[in-house]
Amino acid sequence: MSRRTKKVGSSGKFGARYGISVKKQIRALEGSKRSIYVCPKCTKRNVKRVASGIWECRSCSHKFAGGAYQPRTGKFNTLANRLGRV
Repeated sequence: MSRRTKKVGSSGKFGARYGISVKKQIRALEGSKRSIYVCPKCTKRNVKRVASGIWECRSCSHKFAGGAYQPRTGKFNTLANRLGRV
C-alpha cells in the first residue's frame, strides 16, 4: 500500500480540505508541540507538554507555564537577552 501522508505528515487527518500550505503550517506547529525540550531547573532534555501552555520535566517533576506550542516563546527570549539571561 502507498503512504497517504507523505507530504503532510500528521496533518493528513484533514484529507483533501484546507490546502497544502495550511497543512504544512499545522505540521510545523504539531512537530514543535510534541518535541522534547530542556528543563530550566535541572537542565536535562526531558520537558514535555502537559496541556496548552503547561510544561513538565519528567526527571525532576518541575511544572511551569510557557507558550502554547513551545516552552519559551519569542518574547521570552527577547526579554531574557535584554536582562542578560538565557
